[in-house]
Amino acid sequence: MPRSTPATPTAAFSLLPLMAAYMACTMSMMAFVSLIGPISRALHLETWHAGAAVTVSGVIWMLLARPWGQASDRFGRRRVLLLGTAGFTLAYWALCLFIDLSLQTLPSVAMAFLGLMLGRGLIGAFYAAIPVGGFALIADNVEPQHRARAMATLGAANAVGLVVGPALAALLARYSLSLPFYAMALLPLLAFLILRFKLPRQELHLKQAPSTVRLNDPRLVRPMVVAFVAMLCVSIAQITVSFYALDRLNMSPADAAQTAGVALAMVGVALICSQLVVRKLEWPPLRMIRYGALLSALGYAGSMLVDSAWGLWLAFFVSAAGMGGVFPSFSALAANSVQASEQGATAGSIGAAQGLGVVIGPLAGTLIYAVEPRLPYLLAAVLLLAVALWPNPPTKA
Repeated sequence: MPRSTPATPTAAFSLLPLMAAYMACTMSMMAFVSLIGPISRALHLETWHAGAAVTVSGVIWMLLARPWGQASDRFGRRRVLLLGTAGFTLAYWALCLFIDLSLQTLPSVAMAFLGLMLGRGLIGAFYAAIPVGGFALIADNVEPQHRARAMATLGAANAVGLVVGPALAALLARYSLSLPFYAMALLPLLAFLILRFKLPRQELHLKQAPSTVRLNDPRLVRPMVVAFVAMLCVSIAQITVSFYALDRLNMSPADAAQTAGVALAMVGVALICSQLVVRKLEWPPLRMIRYGALLSALGYAGSMLVDSAWGLWLAFFVSAAGMGGVFPSFSALAANSVQASEQGATAGSIGAAQGLGVVIGPLAGTLIYAVEPRLPYLLAAVLLLAVALWPNPPTKA
């Protein structure tokens, strides 16, 4: 298996600009997700309209991850990250203005739905550049044995955004549904400025001509499968948790919403904690994937047995703790499997696999939930167990 090493590792390379930018943009993205319900009700939209507005970003992510990765190989990580954050900022401001105007004028359902889809789609198109460019930049500047640690650090920053974004949006929404969007729109602008002035201008990978990486490249089969399964399982849990609290725990709608919100907050906390542990352990990616998938499978299996809110919170915490080991590890495994000139395209392929999981997960989860509420969690546990038991490749003599 080929191992890529940075051409000349930069001692001054710092993760802090990437962490700040990733966290800021994730907070903005998640604020929209947490507020789409009240906004759709105010605009007289159907539930599926809100679901489509959220899902469209996954479709765009899947379609554009590889082009963004290839562009970063050709034009540089810094340029792609700046273009991504600048486009994200403009698209988010446009969506803010549209939502504010719509809440005041109450346009037709078709017009409101089209505007939300277009705005969310543009945001997703530019957001796709940020994780792709960030992970490729890490692969350029960090030695293979330390990449999982660096990617876990970036993942922890992302998890902070997952927790803080919805919480801050909920706090500001008490005053106006538009206010959280205007507040969150400042964050991607801040991310752009941080990257503009703090990212290194030296592009190590540009010393070599970029190489094409096929989507079915055998070196990437395992990390792409793991990436797809991980995002599939996470999105299944996200889409079904509130229904599960209603049907299995026999809660009222208000109590179910609160229980689901706490469960998702526990996911963010668990991701932060576990990825900080990954930084300390620095296990090889395959080992971390194995044990992380086993722990996460245990959490999903436990979700089928719970009969109380605290049991559901504990199960979600355990499953997310395992995922905290899986997420940085499949990215590091992919980066370590290819050459320096292939890092951008490789990060794009992993992003496409994750995007596919985000697209299929909600659909699959809701379909099999209708058959039996515990089936989505059983499916997630079985898939993660298969990932954990996947035999390691034979070592070369």
